[in-house]
Amino acid sequence: MIMSIRNLQIWNRGDRIPEIYGTLITLALILYFFAMYAIGLVHVIELRLLNIFIMLGGIYLAMKQYKRTHEGHLNYFRALTIGVATAAIGASTFAVFLLIYLKIDQQLMQSIISHEPMGRYLNEYIAAAAVTIEGTFSGFTMTYVLLNFVETDKVTEPT
Repeated sequence: MIMSIRNLQIWNRGDRIPEIYGTLITLALILYFFAMYAIGLVHVIELRLLNIFIMLGGIYLAMKQYKRTHEGHLNYFRALTIGVATAAIGASTFAVFLLIYLKIDQQLMQSIISHEPMGRYLNEYIAAAAVTIEGTFSGFTMTYVLLNFVETDKVTEPT
């Protein structure tokens, strides 16, 4: 029996949308990290700007999923909460992966230390914390930008 991915019960859990899409963001960031590692560009720190598109896609899909599972309703503050929670889960989970990876690959950590202006103050924990903070705040910014394009419920004046 072949079942489509869209019909799986996990995708229809309206109460777990930030966890689901945060995990998808993490997986996409890990794939992007290993792709850059494979082609030898993992040392180019500026390429992390492309993480914004991964974050943007994950947050957008989370908002659309919430709207789909809640009969087309999505108010502004709920959308803000979903977007920031999704970004925070994605960024912090990726930071845990990065912490573990930098503990294992000391050569990469030494390369970061030697090429960054403040590198001599870095260790694996500070790098992971910086990724969490950067990802959460960029996710907040992406959520704020997306809220101008995703239709939310209109507030009606009481009569």
